[in-house]
Amino acid sequence: MAQESPVLDDVREITEPFAIEDFLASEQQKDLLRFTTAGSVDDGKSTLIGRLLYDSRSVYEDQIKAVTRSHSGNASSIDFAQLTDGLRAEREQGITIDVAYRFFATPKRKFIIADTPGHEQYTRNMVTGASTAELAIVLVDARKGILTQSRRHAFIASLLGIRHVVAAINKMDLVDFSEEVFAQHQRDLLVLAEQLEIPDLLCIPISALDGDNVVTRSDRTPWYFGPTLLEHLESVPIAERLPHAPFRLPVQRVIRPHQHFRGFAGQIASGTIKPGDAIVALPSGQTSRVESIHTFDGELESAFAPQSITLTLEDEIDISRGDLITHQADAPVTTTDFEASLVWLHAEPFSVNKTYLLKHASQIVRAQLDVTHRLDIETLERQTGQSLDLNEIGDATVQTNRPLIVDAYRNNRTTGSFILIDPANNATVGAGMVRRATSPKASDERTTRNSGALLSLPQPGLVAALEQALLGSEEDVVTTRIQKSEVWRTLLRAGLIVLVYAPGTEQMEIVRLNELGEFTRQSLSPQVESETILRELKRKKGADQDDREF
Repeated sequence: MAQESPVLDDVREITEPFAIEDFLASEQQKDLLRFTTAGSVDDGKSTLIGRLLYDSRSVYEDQIKAVTRSHSGNASSIDFAQLTDGLRAEREQGITIDVAYRFFATPKRKFIIADTPGHEQYTRNMVTGASTAELAIVLVDARKGILTQSRRHAFIASLLGIRHVVAAINKMDLVDFSEEVFAQHQRDLLVLAEQLEIPDLLCIPISALDGDNVVTRSDRTPWYFGPTLLEHLESVPIAERLPHAPFRLPVQRVIRPHQHFRGFAGQIASGTIKPGDAIVALPSGQTSRVESIHTFDGELESAFAPQSITLTLEDEIDISRGDLITHQADAPVTTTDFEASLVWLHAEPFSVNKTYLLKHASQIVRAQLDVTHRLDIETLERQTGQSLDLNEIGDATVQTNRPLIVDAYRNNRTTGSFILIDPANNATVGAGMVRRATSPKASDERTTRNSGALLSLPQPGLVAALEQALLGSEEDVVTTRIQKSEVWRTLLRAGLIVLVYAPGTEQMEIVRLNELGEFTRQSLSPQVESETILRELKRKKGADQDDREF
Protein backbone atom coordinates (compact mmCIF):
# COMPACT_ATOMS: atom_id res chain seq x y z
CA MET A 1 0.00 0.00 0.00
CA ALA A 2 1.47 3.33 -1.09
CA GLN A 3 2.25 5.82 1.63
CA GLU A 4 0.69 9.24 1.52
CA SER A 5 3.02 12.03 0.51
CA PRO A 6 4.24 14.24 3.37
CA VAL A 7 3.50 17.20 1.10
CA LEU A 8 -0.22 16.37 1.25
CA ASP A 9 -0.02 16.28 5.03
CA ASP A 10 1.48 19.78 5.00
CA VAL A 11 -1.31 21.01 2.71
CA ARG A 12 -3.96 19.59 5.02
CA GLU A 13 -2.38 21.38 7.96
CA ILE A 14 -2.21 24.84 6.34
CA THR A 15 -5.52 24.71 4.46
CA GLU A 16 -8.37 26.28 6.40
CA PRO A 17 -11.95 25.26 5.68
CA PHE A 18 -13.91 27.77 3.62
CA ALA A 19 -16.82 29.31 5.57
CA ILE A 20 -19.44 30.97 3.39
CA GLU A 21 -20.79 32.90 6.39
CA ASP A 22 -17.41 34.51 7.03
CA PHE A 23 -17.02 35.35 3.35
CA LEU A 24 -20.45 37.01 3.17
CA ALA A 25 -19.78 38.92 6.40
CA SER A 26 -16.52 40.28 5.00
CA GLU A 27 -18.26 41.30 1.77
CA GLN A 28 -20.91 43.15 3.76
CA GLN A 29 -18.21 45.20 5.49
CA LYS A 30 -16.88 46.60 2.19
CA ASP A 31 -18.15 50.00 1.14
CA LEU A 32 -19.61 50.58 -2.33
CA LEU A 33 -18.39 53.09 -4.91
CA ARG A 34 -20.60 53.98 -7.85
CA PHE A 35 -18.75 55.53 -10.77
CA THR A 36 -19.49 56.41 -14.36
CA THR A 37 -17.50 56.76 -17.57
CA ALA A 38 -17.85 59.75 -19.87
CA GLY A 39 -16.17 61.25 -22.89
CA SER A 40 -16.41 61.70 -26.61
CA VAL A 41 -17.07 59.03 -29.25
CA ASP A 42 -14.27 56.43 -29.72
CA ASP A 43 -12.35 57.59 -26.66
CA GLY A 44 -12.35 53.98 -25.45
CA LYS A 45 -14.80 54.04 -22.54
CA SER A 46 -16.16 50.53 -23.03
CA THR A 47 -12.69 49.17 -23.77
CA LEU A 48 -11.40 50.67 -20.53
CA ILE A 49 -14.20 49.10 -18.48
CA GLY A 50 -13.67 45.75 -20.20
CA ARG A 51 -9.95 45.90 -19.48
CA LEU A 52 -10.64 46.88 -15.85
CA LEU A 53 -12.97 43.90 -15.43
CA TYR A 54 -10.57 41.52 -17.17
CA ASP A 55 -7.43 42.54 -15.30
CA SER A 56 -9.22 42.53 -11.94
CA ARG A 57 -10.47 38.99 -12.76
CA SER A 58 -14.11 39.99 -12.58
CA VAL A 59 -15.34 38.20 -15.74
CA TYR A 60 -16.08 34.52 -16.28
CA GLU A 61 -14.27 32.27 -18.72
CA ASP A 62 -17.30 31.83 -20.97
CA GLN A 63 -17.68 35.63 -21.20
CA ILE A 64 -14.05 35.93 -22.26
CA LYS A 65 -14.50 33.25 -24.94
CA ALA A 66 -17.61 35.01 -26.25
CA VAL A 67 -15.67 38.21 -26.95
CA THR A 68 -12.38 36.62 -28.08
CA ARG A 69 -11.89 36.98 -31.81
CA SER A 70 -9.72 33.90 -32.29
CA HIS A 71 -10.77 32.03 -29.15
CA SER A 72 -7.09 31.65 -28.43
CA GLY A 73 -7.37 33.05 -24.93
CA ASN A 74 -4.71 35.64 -25.70
CA ALA A 75 -5.65 38.96 -24.07
CA SER A 76 -4.60 40.90 -27.17
CA SER A 77 -7.34 39.20 -29.20
CA ILE A 78 -10.16 40.09 -26.79
CA ASP A 79 -12.64 42.76 -27.81
CA PHE A 80 -12.91 44.35 -24.35
CA ALA A 81 -15.66 46.77 -25.40
CA GLN A 82 -18.09 43.90 -25.94
CA LEU A 83 -17.85 42.95 -22.27
CA THR A 84 -20.05 46.00 -21.60
CA ASP A 85 -21.73 46.72 -24.97
CA GLY A 86 -24.48 44.11 -24.96
CA LEU A 87 -27.06 45.48 -27.44
CA ARG A 88 -26.99 44.16 -31.01
CA ALA A 89 -26.91 47.71 -32.43
CA GLU A 90 -23.95 48.53 -30.19
CA ARG A 91 -22.02 45.52 -31.40
CA GLU A 92 -22.85 46.21 -35.06
CA GLN A 93 -21.96 49.91 -34.97
CA GLY A 94 -19.11 49.67 -32.46
CA ILE A 95 -20.58 52.38 -30.25
CA THR A 96 -22.29 52.58 -26.88
CA ILE A 97 -25.98 53.53 -27.05
CA ASP A 98 -27.55 52.68 -23.71
CA VAL A 99 -26.15 52.80 -20.18
CA ALA A 100 -24.50 49.48 -19.23
CA TYR A 101 -24.20 48.70 -15.53
CA ARG A 102 -21.55 46.29 -14.30
CA PHE A 103 -20.66 45.10 -10.80
CA PHE A 104 -17.27 43.93 -9.60
CA ALA A 105 -15.35 43.76 -6.34
CA THR A 106 -11.78 43.74 -5.09
CA PRO A 107 -10.49 42.83 -1.63
CA LYS A 108 -10.81 46.50 -0.63
CA ARG A 109 -14.09 47.75 -2.14
CA LYS A 110 -17.19 46.93 -4.21
CA PHE A 111 -18.02 48.85 -7.38
CA ILE A 112 -20.95 49.57 -9.68
CA ILE A 113 -19.93 50.93 -13.09
CA ALA A 114 -22.21 52.90 -15.39
CA ASP A 115 -20.75 52.84 -18.90
CA THR A 116 -22.47 55.74 -20.68
CA PRO A 117 -22.63 56.71 -24.38
CA GLY A 118 -20.35 59.30 -25.94
CA HIS A 119 -22.62 60.54 -28.76
CA GLU A 120 -24.27 63.92 -28.23
CA GLN A 121 -27.68 62.48 -29.09
CA TYR A 122 -27.39 60.16 -26.06
CA THR A 123 -26.51 62.89 -23.55
CA ARG A 124 -29.71 62.07 -21.63
CA ASN A 125 -28.39 58.52 -21.13
CA MET A 126 -25.20 59.96 -19.68
CA VAL A 127 -27.26 62.06 -17.25
CA THR A 128 -29.15 58.96 -16.16
CA GLY A 129 -25.99 56.95 -15.56
CA ALA A 130 -24.19 59.75 -13.70
CA SER A 131 -27.11 60.75 -11.48
CA THR A 132 -26.18 58.22 -8.78
CA ALA A 133 -22.40 58.21 -9.30
CA GLU A 134 -19.87 59.40 -6.74
CA LEU A 135 -16.96 59.50 -9.18
CA ALA A 136 -16.68 60.11 -12.91
CA ILE A 137 -14.01 58.88 -15.30
CA VAL A 138 -13.75 61.31 -18.23
CA LEU A 139 -11.73 59.80 -21.07
CA VAL A 140 -9.63 61.99 -23.35
CA ASP A 141 -8.01 60.71 -26.54
CA ALA A 142 -4.30 61.55 -26.23
CA ARG A 143 -4.18 62.33 -29.96
CA LYS A 144 -7.13 64.78 -29.95
CA GLY A 145 -7.28 66.39 -26.52
CA ILE A 146 -10.46 67.84 -25.03
CA LEU A 147 -13.36 67.67 -27.48
CA THR A 148 -16.82 69.24 -27.25
CA GLN A 149 -18.48 66.08 -25.98
CA SER A 150 -15.75 65.54 -23.39
CA ARG A 151 -16.34 69.09 -22.22
CA ARG A 152 -20.10 68.47 -22.16
CA HIS A 153 -19.73 65.35 -20.02
CA ALA A 154 -17.31 67.05 -17.64
CA PHE A 155 -19.82 69.85 -17.19
CA ILE A 156 -22.65 67.39 -16.56
CA ALA A 157 -20.50 65.65 -13.97
CA SER A 158 -20.00 68.94 -12.15
CA LEU A 159 -23.67 69.82 -12.59
CA LEU A 160 -24.69 66.53 -10.96
CA GLY A 161 -22.51 67.25 -7.96
CA ILE A 162 -19.84 64.62 -8.65
CA ARG A 163 -16.89 65.78 -6.54
CA HIS A 164 -14.27 63.27 -7.72
CA VAL A 165 -13.29 63.18 -11.40
CA VAL A 166 -10.56 61.08 -13.03
CA ALA A 167 -9.29 62.35 -16.37
CA ALA A 168 -8.02 59.21 -18.08
CA ILE A 169 -5.69 60.23 -20.93
CA ASN A 170 -6.25 57.18 -23.12
CA LYS A 171 -4.43 55.78 -26.15
CA MET A 172 -1.06 56.90 -24.84
CA ASP A 173 0.45 54.04 -26.89
CA LEU A 174 -0.49 55.96 -30.06
CA VAL A 175 1.59 58.99 -28.98
CA ASP A 176 4.59 56.89 -27.84
CA PHE A 177 3.74 57.54 -24.17
CA SER A 178 4.95 61.12 -24.54
CA GLU A 179 5.29 62.95 -21.23
CA GLU A 180 4.93 66.31 -23.03
CA VAL A 181 1.59 65.30 -24.59
CA PHE A 182 0.28 64.15 -21.21
CA ALA A 183 1.47 67.33 -19.48
CA GLN A 184 -0.28 69.55 -22.04
CA HIS A 185 -3.58 67.68 -21.69
CA GLN A 186 -3.23 67.78 -17.90
CA ARG A 187 -2.83 71.59 -17.94
CA ASP A 188 -5.90 71.99 -20.16
CA LEU A 189 -7.97 69.68 -17.95
CA LEU A 190 -6.99 71.48 -14.74
CA VAL A 191 -8.09 74.78 -16.31
CA LEU A 192 -11.41 73.18 -17.26
CA ALA A 193 -11.82 71.77 -13.73
CA GLU A 194 -11.29 75.23 -12.28
CA GLN A 195 -13.92 76.68 -14.64
CA LEU A 196 -16.41 73.96 -13.68
CA GLU A 197 -15.54 74.15 -9.95
CA ILE A 198 -14.62 70.46 -9.78
CA PRO A 199 -12.82 70.13 -6.43
CA ASP A 200 -10.90 66.89 -7.10
CA LEU A 201 -9.43 66.10 -10.54
CA LEU A 202 -6.73 63.46 -11.12
CA CYS A 203 -5.11 62.85 -14.53
CA ILE A 204 -3.82 59.33 -15.29
CA PRO A 205 -2.01 58.29 -18.51
CA ILE A 206 -3.40 54.94 -19.69
CA SER A 207 -3.75 52.57 -22.59
CA ALA A 208 -7.07 50.78 -22.19
CA LEU A 209 -6.27 48.34 -24.98
CA ASP A 210 -2.89 47.28 -23.56
CA GLY A 211 -3.75 47.74 -19.87
CA ASP A 212 -1.12 50.37 -19.00
CA ASN A 213 -1.86 52.00 -15.62
CA VAL A 214 -5.36 50.51 -15.49
CA VAL A 215 -4.82 47.81 -12.86
CA THR A 216 -1.03 47.40 -12.96
CA ARG A 217 1.61 50.09 -13.21
CA SER A 218 3.17 50.50 -16.65
CA ASP A 219 6.90 50.39 -17.35
CA ARG A 220 6.25 52.62 -20.37
CA THR A 221 5.42 55.65 -18.19
CA PRO A 222 8.45 55.93 -15.88
CA TRP A 223 7.75 59.68 -15.56
CA TYR A 224 4.31 59.09 -13.95
CA PHE A 225 4.35 58.61 -10.18
CA GLY A 226 0.62 58.70 -9.39
CA PRO A 227 -1.71 55.77 -8.69
CA THR A 228 -3.12 53.40 -11.26
CA LEU A 229 -6.81 53.72 -12.04
CA LEU A 230 -7.82 50.80 -9.81
CA GLU A 231 -5.63 52.02 -6.94
CA HIS A 232 -7.39 55.38 -7.07
CA LEU A 233 -10.83 53.79 -7.24
CA GLU A 234 -10.02 51.70 -4.16
CA SER A 235 -8.80 54.66 -2.11
CA VAL A 236 -10.87 57.70 -3.12
CA PRO A 237 -12.97 59.02 -0.20
CA ILE A 238 -16.72 59.03 -0.57
CA ALA A 239 -17.69 62.51 0.64
CA GLU A 240 -21.41 61.97 0.34
CA ARG A 241 -21.36 59.60 3.31
CA LEU A 242 -20.19 62.12 5.88
CA PRO A 243 -22.00 61.44 9.17
CA HIS A 244 -22.74 65.11 9.88
CA ALA A 245 -24.91 65.58 6.76
CA PRO A 246 -28.45 66.80 7.55
CA PHE A 247 -30.88 63.95 8.22
CA ARG A 248 -33.54 63.48 5.53
CA LEU A 249 -36.11 60.65 5.38
CA PRO A 250 -38.73 60.91 2.61
CA VAL A 251 -41.71 58.88 3.84
CA GLN A 252 -42.66 56.17 1.34
CA ARG A 253 -45.23 54.32 3.39
CA VAL A 254 -47.01 54.33 6.76
CA ILE A 255 -46.90 50.85 8.31
CA ARG A 256 -49.76 49.91 10.63
CA PRO A 257 -49.79 46.11 11.16
CA HIS A 258 -51.82 46.39 14.38
CA GLN A 259 -53.13 49.05 16.75
CA HIS A 260 -49.97 49.04 18.88
CA PHE A 261 -47.55 49.90 16.05
CA ARG A 262 -47.41 52.87 13.69
CA GLY A 263 -44.20 53.33 11.75
CA PHE A 264 -42.98 55.55 8.91
CA ALA A 265 -40.92 53.72 6.30
CA GLY A 266 -38.48 55.05 3.74
CA GLN A 267 -34.86 55.15 2.60
CA ILE A 268 -32.60 57.62 4.39
CA ALA A 269 -31.43 60.19 1.84
CA SER A 270 -28.67 61.62 4.04
CA GLY A 271 -27.45 61.89 7.60
CA THR A 272 -27.91 59.67 10.65
CA ILE A 273 -30.73 59.11 13.16
CA LYS A 274 -30.95 57.46 16.57
CA PRO A 275 -33.64 56.97 19.21
CA GLY A 276 -34.30 60.12 21.23
CA ASP A 277 -33.49 62.53 18.38
CA ALA A 278 -35.87 65.49 18.05
CA ILE A 279 -37.52 65.45 14.62
CA VAL A 280 -39.94 67.60 12.64
CA ALA A 281 -42.35 66.31 10.00
CA LEU A 282 -42.70 68.56 6.97
CA PRO A 283 -44.70 70.27 5.58
CA SER A 284 -47.00 70.11 8.64
CA GLY A 285 -44.27 71.22 11.06
CA GLN A 286 -45.32 68.74 13.75
CA THR A 287 -42.56 67.74 16.15
CA SER A 288 -41.76 64.64 18.17
CA ARG A 289 -38.86 62.36 19.15
CA VAL A 290 -37.71 59.05 17.67
CA GLU A 291 -38.85 56.14 19.81
CA SER A 292 -37.29 53.25 17.87
CA ILE A 293 -35.69 52.33 14.53
CA HIS A 294 -36.80 49.09 12.83
CA THR A 295 -35.40 47.13 9.88
CA PHE A 296 -35.99 43.66 8.46
CA ASP A 297 -33.17 42.37 10.66
CA GLY A 298 -34.48 43.94 13.88
CA GLU A 299 -34.13 47.18 15.84
CA LEU A 300 -31.11 49.46 15.46
CA GLU A 301 -29.33 51.80 17.85
CA SER A 302 -28.68 54.18 14.94
CA ALA A 303 -29.20 54.33 11.18
CA PHE A 304 -27.55 56.19 8.33
CA ALA A 305 -27.90 56.78 4.59
CA PRO A 306 -28.73 54.88 2.43
CA GLN A 307 -30.40 52.39 4.78
CA SER A 308 -34.11 51.60 4.46
CA ILE A 309 -35.76 51.88 7.86
CA THR A 310 -39.05 52.30 9.69
CA LEU A 311 -39.24 54.96 12.41
CA THR A 312 -41.67 54.98 15.32
CA LEU A 313 -42.23 58.23 17.23
CA GLU A 314 -43.09 59.06 20.82
CA ASP A 315 -46.17 61.08 19.82
CA GLU A 316 -49.11 60.31 17.55
CA ILE A 317 -48.68 62.87 14.77
CA ASP A 318 -50.14 62.99 11.28
CA ILE A 319 -47.52 61.87 8.73
CA SER A 320 -48.30 60.37 5.32
CA ARG A 321 -46.55 59.37 2.08
CA GLY A 322 -44.75 62.33 0.55
CA ASP A 323 -43.88 63.97 3.87
CA LEU A 324 -40.28 64.45 4.98
CA ILE A 325 -38.86 63.67 8.42
CA THR A 326 -35.81 65.73 9.41
CA HIS A 327 -33.95 66.83 12.51
CA GLN A 328 -35.48 69.95 14.05
CA ALA A 329 -32.13 71.77 14.03
CA ASP A 330 -31.47 71.55 10.26
CA ALA A 331 -34.82 71.40 8.48
CA PRO A 332 -34.81 72.26 4.74
CA VAL A 333 -36.62 75.11 3.01
CA THR A 334 -40.32 74.82 2.22
CA THR A 335 -41.11 76.86 -0.88
CA THR A 336 -43.07 77.08 -4.12
CA ASP A 337 -40.41 79.08 -6.00
CA PHE A 338 -36.84 78.04 -6.72
CA GLU A 339 -34.08 78.19 -9.31
CA ALA A 340 -32.77 75.04 -10.96
CA SER A 341 -30.46 73.73 -13.64
CA LEU A 342 -32.43 71.80 -16.26
CA VAL A 343 -31.37 69.08 -18.71
CA TRP A 344 -33.93 68.56 -21.49
CA LEU A 345 -34.44 64.88 -22.32
CA HIS A 346 -37.23 64.86 -24.92
CA ALA A 347 -37.43 65.39 -28.68
CA GLU A 348 -40.30 67.86 -28.23
CA PRO A 349 -38.75 71.20 -27.16
CA PHE A 350 -39.51 72.86 -23.85
CA SER A 351 -42.64 75.03 -23.96
CA VAL A 352 -42.89 78.01 -21.64
CA ASN A 353 -46.68 78.04 -21.87
CA LYS A 354 -47.09 74.43 -20.79
CA THR A 355 -47.77 73.10 -17.29
CA TYR A 356 -45.63 70.08 -16.47
CA LEU A 357 -45.86 67.53 -13.69
CA LEU A 358 -42.88 67.76 -11.36
CA LYS A 359 -41.90 64.64 -9.39
CA HIS A 360 -39.83 65.47 -6.32
CA ALA A 361 -38.97 62.64 -3.88
CA SER A 362 -42.35 60.91 -3.46
CA GLN A 363 -44.50 63.94 -4.35
CA ILE A 364 -45.95 64.98 -7.71
CA VAL A 365 -47.07 68.59 -8.20
CA ARG A 366 -47.91 70.85 -11.12
CA ALA A 367 -45.22 73.32 -12.15
CA GLN A 368 -44.69 76.30 -14.42
CA LEU A 369 -41.13 76.88 -15.65
CA ASP A 370 -39.31 79.75 -17.33
CA VAL A 371 -35.93 79.15 -18.96
CA THR A 372 -33.68 82.13 -18.20
CA HIS A 373 -30.42 80.99 -19.85
CA ARG A 374 -29.16 78.28 -22.17
CA LEU A 375 -25.63 76.93 -21.76
CA ASP A 376 -23.12 77.02 -24.62
CA ILE A 377 -21.11 73.82 -24.11
CA GLU A 378 -18.26 75.07 -26.32
CA THR A 379 -17.55 78.20 -24.27
CA LEU A 380 -19.39 77.32 -21.01
CA GLU A 381 -21.13 80.70 -21.30
CA ARG A 382 -24.78 81.26 -20.45
CA GLN A 383 -26.76 82.71 -23.33
CA THR A 384 -30.15 84.39 -23.14
CA GLY A 385 -32.91 82.08 -24.30
CA GLN A 386 -36.37 80.81 -23.42
CA SER A 387 -36.36 77.35 -25.01
CA LEU A 388 -34.46 74.10 -24.70
CA ASP A 389 -34.12 71.35 -27.29
CA LEU A 390 -33.17 67.71 -26.81
CA ASN A 391 -29.95 67.28 -24.76
CA GLU A 392 -29.60 71.02 -24.10
CA ILE A 393 -28.86 72.38 -20.64
CA GLY A 394 -30.12 75.63 -19.15
CA ASP A 395 -31.13 77.59 -16.06
CA ALA A 396 -34.81 77.85 -15.12
CA THR A 397 -37.09 79.33 -12.50
CA VAL A 398 -39.74 76.93 -11.19
CA GLN A 399 -43.08 77.71 -9.54
CA THR A 400 -45.20 74.87 -8.14
CA ASN A 401 -48.85 74.83 -7.16
CA ARG A 402 -48.01 73.26 -3.78
CA PRO A 403 -45.02 73.82 -1.49
CA LEU A 404 -42.05 71.48 -1.85
CA ILE A 405 -39.38 70.74 0.74
CA VAL A 406 -36.08 71.27 -1.03
CA ASP A 407 -32.34 71.38 -0.41
CA ALA A 408 -29.70 72.62 -2.79
CA TYR A 409 -28.63 69.70 -4.99
CA ARG A 410 -25.00 70.07 -3.91
CA ASN A 411 -26.10 69.37 -0.32
CA ASN A 412 -28.59 66.56 -0.95
CA ARG A 413 -29.29 64.74 -4.19
CA THR A 414 -32.63 63.29 -3.12
CA THR A 415 -34.32 66.49 -1.91
CA GLY A 416 -32.44 68.62 -4.45
CA SER A 417 -33.44 66.80 -7.65
CA PHE A 418 -36.62 66.37 -9.65
CA ILE A 419 -37.90 65.14 -13.00
CA LEU A 420 -40.46 66.74 -15.31
CA ILE A 421 -43.29 64.71 -16.83
CA ASP A 422 -45.49 65.72 -19.76
CA PRO A 423 -49.07 65.14 -18.52
CA ALA A 424 -50.28 64.54 -22.08
CA ASN A 425 -48.28 61.33 -22.61
CA ASN A 426 -46.57 60.64 -19.24
CA ALA A 427 -43.14 60.97 -20.90
CA THR A 428 -40.17 62.05 -18.79
CA VAL A 429 -39.06 65.23 -20.55
CA GLY A 430 -36.54 66.85 -18.21
CA ALA A 431 -34.30 66.41 -15.18
CA GLY A 432 -33.55 69.23 -12.79
CA MET A 433 -31.19 70.11 -9.96
CA VAL A 434 -32.26 72.71 -7.39
CA ARG A 435 -29.79 75.57 -7.04
CA ARG A 436 -31.56 77.76 -4.49
CA ALA A 437 -35.01 78.79 -3.29
CA THR A 438 -35.75 82.22 -4.78
CA SER A 439 -38.26 83.34 -2.16
CA PRO A 440 -38.56 80.97 0.80
CA LYS A 441 -40.07 83.73 2.91
CA ALA A 442 -42.88 84.20 0.42
CA SER A 443 -44.06 80.66 1.08
CA ASP A 444 -43.81 81.20 4.85
CA GLU A 445 -45.77 84.45 4.66
CA ARG A 446 -48.57 82.88 2.62
CA THR A 447 -48.72 79.95 5.03
CA THR A 448 -48.83 82.39 7.95
CA ARG A 449 -51.59 84.47 6.38
CA ASN A 450 -53.57 81.28 5.85
CA SER A 451 -52.99 80.11 9.40
CA GLY A 452 -55.92 80.22 11.75
CA ALA A 453 -56.18 81.42 15.32
CA LEU A 454 -56.51 79.50 18.58
CA LEU A 455 -58.29 80.76 21.70
CA SER A 456 -57.55 79.19 25.08
CA LEU A 457 -60.58 79.58 27.38
CA PRO A 458 -61.03 78.70 31.07
CA GLN A 459 -64.89 78.61 31.01
CA PRO A 460 -66.81 75.87 29.14
CA GLY A 461 -69.84 78.14 28.74
CA LEU A 462 -67.78 80.71 26.83
CA VAL A 463 -66.46 77.97 24.54
CA ALA A 464 -69.98 76.93 23.57
CA ALA A 465 -71.16 80.53 23.07
CA LEU A 466 -68.22 81.46 20.85
CA GLU A 467 -68.59 78.26 18.84
CA GLN A 468 -72.23 79.07 18.03
CA ALA A 469 -71.36 82.65 17.10
CA LEU A 470 -68.52 81.56 14.79
CA LEU A 471 -70.60 78.87 13.10
CA GLY A 472 -73.34 81.44 12.57
CA SER A 473 -70.86 83.63 10.67
CA GLU A 474 -69.80 80.62 8.52
CA GLU A 475 -66.32 80.31 10.02
CA ASP A 476 -64.43 76.99 10.16
CA VAL A 477 -64.20 76.30 13.87
CA VAL A 478 -62.96 73.34 15.95
CA THR A 479 -63.29 72.80 19.70
CA THR A 480 -60.88 70.58 21.62
CA ARG A 481 -59.31 69.90 25.00
CA ILE A 482 -56.00 68.69 23.56
CA GLN A 483 -52.97 70.66 24.75
CA LYS A 484 -50.33 69.16 22.40
CA SER A 485 -48.41 71.75 20.40
CA GLU A 486 -48.12 69.57 17.29
CA VAL A 487 -51.91 69.19 17.12
CA TRP A 488 -52.37 72.94 17.51
CA ARG A 489 -49.83 73.65 14.76
CA THR A 490 -51.60 71.31 12.33
CA LEU A 491 -55.00 72.89 12.98
CA LEU A 492 -53.63 76.42 12.62
CA ARG A 493 -51.83 75.61 9.37
CA ALA A 494 -55.16 74.30 8.05
CA GLY A 495 -56.62 77.81 8.54
CA LEU A 496 -59.08 76.86 11.31
CA ILE A 497 -60.28 78.80 14.33
CA VAL A 498 -59.63 76.58 17.33
CA LEU A 499 -61.38 76.90 20.69
CA VAL A 500 -59.52 75.09 23.48
CA TYR A 501 -61.15 74.46 26.86
CA ALA A 502 -58.27 74.93 29.33
CA PRO A 503 -59.55 74.56 32.92
CA GLY A 504 -57.28 75.96 35.61
CA THR A 505 -55.97 78.87 33.54
CA GLU A 506 -56.57 82.39 34.79
CA GLN A 507 -56.85 84.32 31.54
CA MET A 508 -57.70 83.89 27.88
CA GLU A 509 -55.02 83.73 25.18
CA ILE A 510 -55.08 83.97 21.39
CA VAL A 511 -52.37 81.81 19.80
CA ARG A 512 -51.14 82.19 16.19
CA LEU A 513 -48.19 81.07 14.04
CA ASN A 514 -45.52 83.54 12.98
CA GLU A 515 -43.45 83.44 9.76
CA LEU A 516 -41.07 80.87 11.27
CA GLY A 517 -43.89 78.55 12.29
CA GLU A 518 -43.52 79.47 15.96
CA PHE A 519 -46.39 80.21 18.34
CA THR A 520 -47.16 83.82 19.28
CA ARG A 521 -49.48 84.52 22.22
CA GLN A 522 -51.76 87.46 22.93
CA SER A 523 -53.38 87.71 26.38
CA LEU A 524 -56.97 88.95 26.74
CA SER A 525 -58.59 90.46 29.79
CA PRO A 526 -61.27 88.29 31.48
CA GLN A 527 -63.68 91.22 31.16
CA VAL A 528 -63.39 91.53 27.39
CA GLU A 529 -66.68 91.18 25.50
CA SER A 530 -67.49 88.31 23.16
CA GLU A 531 -67.72 90.64 20.14
CA THR A 532 -64.16 91.83 20.74
CA ILE A 533 -62.95 88.25 20.98
CA LEU A 534 -64.64 87.36 17.71
CA ARG A 535 -63.08 90.35 15.96
CA GLU A 536 -59.62 89.37 17.23
CA LEU A 537 -60.08 85.75 16.14
CA LYS A 538 -61.14 86.69 12.62
CA ARG A 539 -58.80 89.65 12.18
CA LYS A 540 -55.84 87.83 10.66
CA LYS A 541 -57.94 85.35 8.70
CA GLY A 542 -60.07 88.05 7.08
CA ALA A 543 -57.04 90.09 5.98
CA ASP A 544 -56.02 87.54 3.32
CA GLN A 545 -59.09 85.50 2.59
CA ASP A 546 -58.15 85.37 -1.11
CA ASP A 547 -55.11 83.18 -0.34
CA ARG A 548 -57.12 80.21 0.97
CA GLU A 549 -56.55 78.22 -2.26
CA PHE A 550 -52.82 78.07 -1.53
